[in-house]
Amino acid sequence: MSTAPALSRGPAWGYGTGPMTVPPDSGALRAALARPADWRDFLALTKPRVMSLVIFTGLCGMLAAPGHINPVLGFTAILCIAIGAGGAAALNQWWEAEIDAGMKRTRNRPLPAGRMSRDSARDFGVGLSAASVMVMGLAIGWLAALILAVSIVYYAVVYTIWLKPRTPQNIVIGGGAGAFPPMIGWVAATGHVSLMAVVLFAIIFIWTPPHFWALALFVKTDYAKVGIPMMPVVAGEPSTRRQILGYAVVLAPVSLLPWWIGGAGAVYGVCAGVLSAVFLALSVRVGLRTRSGDEDAMKPEKQLFAYSILYLFVLFGALVADRWIEVGFHG
Repeated sequence: MSTAPALSRGPAWGYGTGPMTVPPDSGALRAALARPADWRDFLALTKPRVMSLVIFTGLCGMLAAPGHINPVLGFTAILCIAIGAGGAAALNQWWEAEIDAGMKRTRNRPLPAGRMSRDSARDFGVGLSAASVMVMGLAIGWLAALILAVSIVYYAVVYTIWLKPRTPQNIVIGGGAGAFPPMIGWVAATGHVSLMAVVLFAIIFIWTPPHFWALALFVKTDYAKVGIPMMPVVAGEPSTRRQILGYAVVLAPVSLLPWWIGGAGAVYGVCAGVLSAVFLALSVRVGLRTRSGDEDAMKPEKQLFAYSILYLFVLFGALVADRWIEVGFHG
């Protein structure tokens, strides 16, 4: 078996600690790529676990919006958000196939594992993305379709191709990609962008850096190995920890904005206050740590990462519950 030579690095690849290699060019690999990919591999390209959060926040944005939307149209809008997110994720994996091959966390994905050709992943991603935008425009409205298109391009091009390999601020700037779904859901229901839709965008935008950097702290070796300049790799752990805490401090008042501007009631306000207090407490544990042990011992970081996912689910769920309570109370 012959091993392929290490990939050459461009100017943006100066952060790694060693060369990145592609999977061996073997007869077994060529034979695997000659077979049609399994449907489960196509599903894996859409990053179902990430998509679940995208779908949920998009749905909550729609349900929390004033007025009503026809259930069939509402389902169509959420389906378009899901398909668009899946298409963007597939394009992300198409572009980063070699990077994924060099990381322990991602090397078993369909492309680096040799279960699918890159052309298939690219065509799948482009097809899903185009279909989602077109159906959204025809069935719901072209403003919602435009925002969906922007979110896809933001993630697949701005974040994946431009930001991620070039700057440790990739997550900060690129966080906008994941912040669009509730805005799209809101626009699908109302037909316009309001202050509340912008606030929902802002919550996820501020939430993304502490959420992702908590993960990056305990997988930083992977990022360093493939030359991706994530914050812990470039700025070091102490700086990353301080920034996690800083964003958590900012997130607390931002999460209360829907209540303060009158877009949500006391039920949401109380839930947001309690949830953000816990988020801040966990962030303090991470932010004030002076050192960490090996990657498996990073319990506070793993707890913050896990809680950050729960935080967003419950926060947006409280927003919808508050809306339903208000509607029920006023008849």
